[in-house]
Amino acid sequence: MSPTVSPRLFSQNEVARHCTKDSCWVLVGTRVYDVTAFLRMHPGGETLILRRSGRNVSAALDGPPHRHSRNARRWLEQYYIGEVDGADERAELQTLRQRGNRQDPTDTEEEDSAISKCSKVDDETDLVDWRKPLAWQVGYLGDKYDAWVHQPVDRPIRLFQSDFFEANTKTPWYMVPAVWMPLVVYLSWHCYSVLAQGSTRLFITSDYSIMVHKYCFPLIFMLGVFMWSFLEYCIHRFLFHMRPPAHNYYLIMLHFLLHGQHHKSPFDGSRLVFPPGVASIVIGAFYLVLRQLLSEGLGTSLFVGGLCGYVIYDMIHYYLHYGSPRKGSYLYGLKAYHVKHHFEHQRAGFGITTTLWDYPFRTVIPDQSF
Repeated sequence: MSPTVSPRLFSQNEVARHCTKDSCWVLVGTRVYDVTAFLRMHPGGETLILRRSGRNVSAALDGPPHRHSRNARRWLEQYYIGEVDGADERAELQTLRQRGNRQDPTDTEEEDSAISKCSKVDDETDLVDWRKPLAWQVGYLGDKYDAWVHQPVDRPIRLFQSDFFEANTKTPWYMVPAVWMPLVVYLSWHCYSVLAQGSTRLFITSDYSIMVHKYCFPLIFMLGVFMWSFLEYCIHRFLFHMRPPAHNYYLIMLHFLLHGQHHKSPFDGSRLVFPPGVASIVIGAFYLVLRQLLSEGLGTSLFVGGLCGYVIYDMIHYYLHYGSPRKGSYLYGLKAYHVKHHFEHQRAGFGITTTLWDYPFRTVIPDQSF
């Protein structure tokens, strides 16, 4: 075990000077945090943090408007850099704790528990060895895996020892539109041409059918986008958030490779979109299914709409993690919703591009703490 190191001490004036985008510090009691790297990630936008830079944010963490979750506090601990040196600040922290005791006797216990458990990842005490690839380790976590994987950290993950396999698990965001949008454009033109021939019919029964006009293509295309939104919800909820049996090493490893690694390190920018090689297997399978069920004009038109919906999904997902949408906008609400899914409500909030399907399936995240 490494020896205990005394925390670095800062004066109140020194903390107050770090109040810009290039160097942003905040206080929680007497603890000092350098949150510069978190500004872009904050679901409420960087302005909310900058307005409180150099000051104590204890009240903001407890709300209103919302009480930050234990995982949010755990995340903050990764940016801990030291303590404020001064008896006055320590007396202020004691006053805050006493005030909390008067409001709710259980608050102090929760706070102490959160501080003790939500500490920076220690390579020597964590359940895995971060110096080695994680893909072959997570299966041994057993019944501890589910809790471990939903305690997010701000650090890169290495999955495989082989540089070749590791490189193929990472994809720049721009590769998704670069690979799939030319296909969307080509298939859209192809489908319109097929429908323009006037030979595509939709069979209602074996004896009755209607002709599908070329001007129906935009409607069919949008229906494909809508179908993708439902498929997106189902994949996210039932595949990505399955609970692998604690005794099954391989299912735990598979879950971690599919989605668990994203929840463990949600701001790993190299793994926020799907590698085209992996995605092509699923995309090809759905194309074959639609072509078996429907005629070429109809099946391919639905498919190309769904493919476009997939590209939109991957781009929105990346933006929700790294973008800074304008407050009050649709994407601002989606970003806050998705962050809640990562940090507190992992069994709800499965919609990414839309929250529509969370309503009929009763998986809507309540409008409460982050």
